[in-house]
Amino acid sequence: MGKIIQLDDALSNKIAAGEVVERPASVVKELVENAIDAGSTIIEIEIEEAGLVKIRISDNGEGIEESDVPLAFSRHATSKIKNEHDLFRIRTLGFRGEALPSIASVSKLELVTSTGSDGTRLILEGNKVVTLEKCAASTGTDITITDLFYNTPARLKYMKSVHTELGNITDVTNRLALAHPEVSLRLIHNGRKLLHTNGNGDERQVLAAIYGMNIAKKMIPIQAESLDFTIKGYIALPEITRASRNYISTMINGRFIKNYPLVKAIQEGYHTLLPIGRYPIVLLNINMDPILVDVNVHPSKLEVRISKEQELNALVADTIRAAFKTKELIPAGLIREKAEKRKSEQAAFDLDHLPVQPPVKEYQAPDSMPISNFTGNTFSHPSISIREEQSAEAPERMSPAAGFSIQQHAADADSGNASIRSQIEESWNKEELDPIFPAAEDGGAAEVPLSEGESFNAQDEGIGVVETTGCRVPPLYPIGQMHGTYIFAQNERGLYIIDQHAAQERIKYEFFKEKVGRVEKELQELLVPITLEYSTDDAIKIEENRVELESVGVFLEPFGINSYIVKAHPQWFPKGEEKETIEEMIEQVLAMKRVDIKKLREEAAIMMSCKGSIKANRHLRNDEIQALLDELRRTSDPFTCPHGRPIIIHTSTYDLEKMFKRIM
Repeated sequence: MGKIIQLDDALSNKIAAGEVVERPASVVKELVENAIDAGSTIIEIEIEEAGLVKIRISDNGEGIEESDVPLAFSRHATSKIKNEHDLFRIRTLGFRGEALPSIASVSKLELVTSTGSDGTRLILEGNKVVTLEKCAASTGTDITITDLFYNTPARLKYMKSVHTELGNITDVTNRLALAHPEVSLRLIHNGRKLLHTNGNGDERQVLAAIYGMNIAKKMIPIQAESLDFTIKGYIALPEITRASRNYISTMINGRFIKNYPLVKAIQEGYHTLLPIGRYPIVLLNINMDPILVDVNVHPSKLEVRISKEQELNALVADTIRAAFKTKELIPAGLIREKAEKRKSEQAAFDLDHLPVQPPVKEYQAPDSMPISNFTGNTFSHPSISIREEQSAEAPERMSPAAGFSIQQHAADADSGNASIRSQIEESWNKEELDPIFPAAEDGGAAEVPLSEGESFNAQDEGIGVVETTGCRVPPLYPIGQMHGTYIFAQNERGLYIIDQHAAQERIKYEFFKEKVGRVEKELQELLVPITLEYSTDDAIKIEENRVELESVGVFLEPFGINSYIVKAHPQWFPKGEEKETIEEMIEQVLAMKRVDIKKLREEAAIMMSCKGSIKANRHLRNDEIQALLDELRRTSDPFTCPHGRPIIIHTSTYDLEKMFKRIM
């Protein structure tokens, strides 16, 4: 007798459930995707004890025909593809026909559905029919899952805590809400509302509902198009970072996917604007011909294969990079940052308790006092006058350093976290603060409703991104230096604190990055050659990559067994550190599994910029400070060092007045 047997459907479904239904979040994902495919505009998700006790998904979609109800729970039964041709042009989120039978095989399931006439009620236990009858029901589908994994106790053993499983469900729901802003999603856990989107198609409002209002205000839109791809979405300012990649949401044709090369392209777009080990908040929607993407490579359909992947990654990186090129990316000081963080966390975790904005209060801000030089030196600096708009009492003052009159007004202060709107009538480049969200047609700020009875003003607290023309940093006038490390400067906008080491790192990085690309034109001959010795295996790797090393300025000549000499090097190598520079560049080649010329040059420029920059505890004269600030303003990205650390921190005059209780 043969050993091979045909498995029955019950066992086959349980095996399939092991791939499709990993945890309660998998059930939510599959059922909500089915609801979206059914044309639903409102979907409600109710869960108890993180889904292990109960999961209920109700929608207002097209429903299921009475004759199709039993068939829907058969393996590989689907209405979304008809033949092999359809498999390569999938536009729906589901198509395998495995989700419903897999879920039903490991739970107790009740289905109530209607297409507009009489409804149908089906009860299954372990995918065995208990009840099938007609009932009264509204158009749509209502599925209730109870006792998940009741007949597979081994699976329950691997479930995490309620908080962990709830976090997974919330994450899945957030991704679906971001991918489909046209659908109103409501998530309720143990009677408490966790998420509610209004389904009006505005991605910005979904971002506000998930991450909080203050985070949403600091995200800027991006959009680009090529022959094969159309991308759009929102990217957070570099000052908004997280410790993991989980906040990067990538969608292809409305499907949330995980694709590591795509995430790397997003990081490449930010480049040196992000600190090491930190990741941005990004929403990226990609539309393409379905024939260019294969979604049938993973049971949960999270991983896909993309045709022309390199072209897509290049488009994403270039689009993000271009979005920041015209922005002033100076982060606010700690005063406002902490207040915004508290409000953002509150909004993200409990939308039901968002603070209501109190009525606007008007106030007269007092004139700012002269700021003394921190190092004890005396020199002239601009005085700043703050007054209300339309007020004639406060006289205009001329800035001796800038040579123009400055006016600034502040309004919209509230009891908990005062907000500021400032307008500089004659600024250094005739620019105005450009809020992320557009203004309403009547000229006021656009209101972005979150859910029933909730809204926020897109211009609250003056949070916006400054568009620049020309230099991306305004003129700064030195005040002094602290601990030989931080430079204090000012202008009509307030106080600026500059990390002098990071500033010169950026200056030298951009210099070396340009120089590394043309090493053959500027060589310095050495009177005494540099001798380098390596082990046999390292010497083999060096021989394989000598051409790449020469492209970044390292010219090695064999000198005995496993030894090399260097007779010349580019003139721009840091003086006194030529040997260390060459050794570190060779180490980079030895550490890399494959040589990336662009990456090698990048790392070499970063390393040399760090070595040659001003160190901490180095006191500078005022003319040296001014020269450093002027040179920093001429760089292409003057906001972060090559390692992603911020160079400049800004605290507005209003924030200082608030801190010293000059404004209530």
